[in-house]
Amino acid sequence: MSYSISFYSATVKADIWSWPLGIRASYLGITERMAEHGANLGLPYTGAMGDGLFEIRARGPEGVGRAFFCTLVGQRIVILHALIKKTQRTLPADLRIARRRLQELQHG
Repeated sequence: MSYSISFYSATVKADIWSWPLGIRASYLGITERMAEHGANLGLPYTGAMGDGLFEIRARGPEGVGRAFFCTLVGQRIVILHALIKKTQRTLPADLRIARRRLQELQHG
């Protein structure tokens, strides 16, 4: 079963492509698995953030990257927001961005 992965915007895609090589390689490996097996890979690859929002947990020697995503009808996965983590906690502002974009996709 094949899933399609797309980006909320060109900016989100550019953000991920600007990640350090090790983190980006981890992200690409996870998204390849998602495309083949679906979004629910579970820890340590993906995690639920609540209300239909999920995160990709990419790790490399340079640090940790997070890409927030949602799933849509028709086996579609949309990457909503991406960041390199600098602290243990995900900043509330980043979660707000991802949740706002999720609402836009769900409700037009």
